[in-house]
Amino acid sequence: MRLTLIAALIAAGPAFAVDTRTVEDEGGTLNPQDSGFGRVMSNIDQGVTDMTTCATGYYITKAGRHDAARKLFEACAAAGYPGAMTWMSQLDNNGLGGEYDPDAAAAWDRRAAETGDPVGQFNYGLDLMRGHGVARDEDAGRRLVDAAADQGLPIARRLQRAGYDLDEVTPDADDWKYAPLF
Repeated sequence: MRLTLIAALIAAGPAFAVDTRTVEDEGGTLNPQDSGFGRVMSNIDQGVTDMTTCATGYYITKAGRHDAARKLFEACAAAGYPGAMTWMSQLDNNGLGGEYDPDAAAAWDRRAAETGDPVGQFNYGLDLMRGHGVARDEDAGRRLVDAAADQGLPIARRLQRAGYDLDEVTPDADDWKYAPLF
């Protein structure tokens, strides 16, 4: 009896199969992808830059898919998401999905800071204090770090407590990156 039931289920398997192909025609999309990276990138291709789509860029970056992350974060930054601007800075500052570009990284940090985002303020403050990707201006950098601390950003408060000693918040392994070029 069991063997007959198993044989019947195996034979009927194709009848229970789900068609997972995505088919688009004039009537719409049959079996649209409703989750995963493919769906997120489809959203970006269609101009959808909601918070969930933009937040997924973090996972795309961590998966090492830097070209896709760059495409997603550029669209989300254009839509005004300061977190996406910060991630674009991180990609440019580390040469992920493109060349190492400290000028572009600082420009992204500046844009995020201009939105009032405390992480953007902190990062652009560091850029100014170091002269990394932007002309060095320690006073303006400290003011931005202070603004981020006033909003409660813990690492900004930590930097203040350390007397603005940049070694407090940046590993010495990055010293090569922040050394003067001349």
